[in-house]
Amino acid sequence: MHRILVTNDDGVYAPGLHAAAKSLEGLGKIFVVAPAGQKSGVGRSVSVFEPLRFAQVNFDGLKTFSVTGTPTDSVIIGIFAIMKGQMPDIVVSGFNVGENISTDTVTTSGTIGAALEAASYDIPAVAVSIQVADQGDKFESHHGTKYSFDVASKLVRRLASKVLKVGLPEGVDILNINLPADATEETEIVITKLARKIFRTAIQERFDPRGRPYYWIDGELILNDADGTDVQTIYQEKKISITPLTLDSTSRIDFKIIEDLI
Repeated sequence: MHRILVTNDDGVYAPGLHAAAKSLEGLGKIFVVAPAGQKSGVGRSVSVFEPLRFAQVNFDGLKTFSVTGTPTDSVIIGIFAIMKGQMPDIVVSGFNVGENISTDTVTTSGTIGAALEAASYDIPAVAVSIQVADQGDKFESHHGTKYSFDVASKLVRRLASKVLKVGLPEGVDILNINLPADATEETEIVITKLARKIFRTAIQERFDPRGRPYYWIDGELILNDADGTDVQTIYQEKKISITPLTLDSTSRIDFKIIEDLI
């Protein structure tokens, strides 16, 4: 029987996590292991200065494991503590509330960070995110039913079924899937590349009651980019974006060019 690990960065009680797990029922034995709370923006960080604990919780009839750490910690605990070192045949990270597109989010998203950790063990990984109507929704607990996961559920089930049979293509470690907020079953799917950025980074300076400054990192969304990028596909074309990712970040250039610099 196939082993399937499901995780996220929105926390163990997020409805997107449960929708992802439900979408995979019948494809194998499912292990749901996720952070105890909201862990958006932590990337692939690992807890190395404090111990980790996990506990079994039951939410809406689904047995899950709550981990006192990051999404990456959850993958590690899931594989080596809960699954006792038996590698899953696929890891699904999501469904995340909030799009994860461009190099900005690939390097900061906890959703993708969990997928990266799985891929480092040669496990096929899929990260799934849904565009938000309001950027503030990315940081809520999402205990409600504001977002529909129906389209994502059907797409991921179809994709996971195929990956479990044939694996991912050579040179692909992760499929990063992003759906527009209003996606339907008829919405076109486009294979995309990463845009360079999604945010025009800025900061807000504020002052505490004692007059000392503190700062919020802020920034406007970049809504237009080159054709074929995930940003353009989601924001302008309103289509589903699937970006194949690889762990190997080595630049594809002639190394002689670097030697000349030295």
